[in-house]
Amino acid sequence: MSQQTPSRPDSGQSGHEAGAKTVAGPSAVVPADHPSAATLDAESDRRSDMTTPTTTATAAGSNTERPLLKPSSSGHSDVNAGSDAPRSTSSSEDGGDEPYPEGGFRAWLVVFGCWLALFASLGLMNIMATFDTYLTAKQLVDHDAGAVGGIVFLYSFLSFALGIYVGPIFDRYGPRWPILGGTVCVVTALVVVSISTQYYHLLVSFGVLSGLGSALLFTPSIAAIGHFFNERRGFATGVATTAGAISAVVFPFMVQQLFVKVGWPWAMRALALVCLAVLIGANFLVRSRLPPAKHTKPHPNPRIFATQGYTLTVIAVFLMQFASFIPLSYLSAYVLSKGLSNAFSFDVLTILNASSAIGRVVAGFSADKVGAFNANIMFSLITSIACFGIWHPVGATKGGLIAFALIFGFTSGSNISLIPVTIGKLCKTRDYGKYYGTCYTVVSLAVMVAIPVAGKVVRGNRGDYWGLTIVSGVFYLAAAIVFAAAKISVVGMKPWLAF
Repeated sequence: MSQQTPSRPDSGQSGHEAGAKTVAGPSAVVPADHPSAATLDAESDRRSDMTTPTTTATAAGSNTERPLLKPSSSGHSDVNAGSDAPRSTSSSEDGGDEPYPEGGFRAWLVVFGCWLALFASLGLMNIMATFDTYLTAKQLVDHDAGAVGGIVFLYSFLSFALGIYVGPIFDRYGPRWPILGGTVCVVTALVVVSISTQYYHLLVSFGVLSGLGSALLFTPSIAAIGHFFNERRGFATGVATTAGAISAVVFPFMVQQLFVKVGWPWAMRALALVCLAVLIGANFLVRSRLPPAKHTKPHPNPRIFATQGYTLTVIAVFLMQFASFIPLSYLSAYVLSKGLSNAFSFDVLTILNASSAIGRVVAGFSADKVGAFNANIMFSLITSIACFGIWHPVGATKGGLIAFALIFGFTSGSNISLIPVTIGKLCKTRDYGKYYGTCYTVVSLAVMVAIPVAGKVVRGNRGDYWGLTIVSGVFYLAAAIVFAAAKISVVGMKPWLAF
């Protein structure tokens, strides 16, 4: 294998052209039988969707960066782990010598804007249990619990599944239009919900329109951070995703108080006003930095599953999200089944969410230091141990439940902040929305099956929840194993490598 350095673009070229013509950075490793850089430029213009992006891994504790993957003329990827190249701590894969800001006032304003958008979108997800309980008892008393749960299920499914379209739209047009569309959908949906009286009104307004709005807000709010951060992407993403943990405390408490004081209609209108306020800020602050990926089309591209390590990573994320949905959905019911008070069940969830906020930042910071895949493996293993070693044997006691809520909240909070960074290791930044959105479309299947499967496990054990503790622990352990396999498929058998 020989090393070639692509020629620098002429000074008269635009930044977009320069980014498009940079093959793999200043010191890419090109196979001997690979076409010349000029041929690669022409090929990338015609078939950029079919190439496998360059992936780099930084060795722990060193100042070197290893070029790992390089597309060959046959469409396959070569792994080179034998030579080190000078490290450029914030160089852009898509912009050649153009650096990532890695901070600064503008970059952190974008993070704050993403925080605002996630506060609204994840906040709606966090009132699902409250929403379901109120509708079953008050608004839709003539319908069974399964029908009411269908509204919640449809919302949750669309929030994730539509990412397969929203991601490419972000890559092609940037975050402005998705964020604006999400704002209109969410606020309109909540206003319509406040005047809805029939089942189908709520199904369309909350299930469909709110689901679409959350999807339009979620993916761009995560992907935009990657345009401004590379070396510190994990930490920045962790900071932004604390919005979900904070809204998990604020939104349920707010609507429960408003239901009592002003009733359902005005509670929903107040919620719409809060979402409008934070989303106005998001519309002004969330921006992209890199030129749009003009080759990207706003529809799914299954060829990205051929990217080395991507399919295994998606499977690992699916297993991890499946495992996390069970405790998050059933922990309150588990507490009550052990004869503990409703107030204590609320306290346990508050502890879990507070711990989750800290875990998201710590996990993101860890990913920047030891690698996103390594961090996922570590946090998945810790969560599995918590399920087997705390929840299962001593989960019937207050002390055991508090300990489990602290550990599980801390480690499961890493899911939201680590997954975006992990996906970013396998693709170019300008294609990040497509890869991330597609991953979460597959994860939406976990939403579809996790709750029904958990319900069958509980019924199969005659109302006892011990089976859920085992299922969660097993799935987290499986996720750690598959994350390790995904890492090995990209960098080889190198457990010490920060990747």
